[in-house]
Amino acid sequence: MPHKSTELSCRNCFSPGNKLNNQGEGCPMFDGCRLSCLMESYDLFAHKDEENWPENQWRGSVGGIVDAPVDKVWYIVSKTDWLTEWMPMVETCTHLKGVEGQPGYVRLVSGFMFPHDDGDRSWIKERLVSMDPLLHKFSYKMEATNVGLDGSLNSLKLIDYGDDSTLVDWSFEISPVEGASEESLIDYLGFLYKSCINKISGAIKASS
Repeated sequence: MPHKSTELSCRNCFSPGNKLNNQGEGCPMFDGCRLSCLMESYDLFAHKDEENWPENQWRGSVGGIVDAPVDKVWYIVSKTDWLTEWMPMVETCTHLKGVEGQPGYVRLVSGFMFPHDDGDRSWIKERLVSMDPLLHKFSYKMEATNVGLDGSLNSLKLIDYGDDSTLVDWSFEISPVEGASEESLIDYLGFLYKSCINKISGAIKASS
């Protein structure tokens, strides 16, 4: 099943919350929009890697513009120690094993990503699958969780958007969760990850 359309907040031709399909239709300035060029050049919304994903996975993606150069955004989003600064639902993030930035690195994230009836915190043990500092992208796999998302994969990709701004693309895939609505869960995760993207600018200012 194709992933859901991506939400963007393009300052040139979109108001917050507008949705694009894979062709970029709906943009009043589509023929001359920088975003359409980015989609074509970087294949941002096609997600070619999806051809290797299991067919039964649930998938989604969100995106947004950060008013900061791509190198500054990368510095924040690629470092475990800065995770709590731009992920509002995360309280702690602990190194478990491996070398940060290298495949196989494992960390434990805890916080209030998902509500629990008993008030307990959510926790996620995730492993770095790949990281490419030159292309500004990485992927983490959730190896174990107490929220039913074991095996989920999160991928973040940054694109230099010009004028000291960065386009953030966050795609994710999860195994079907018994008893859960695919649409509701994908929408919730999209909302959660979008809130993180919106916090990146503040985290950059805090790091200065």
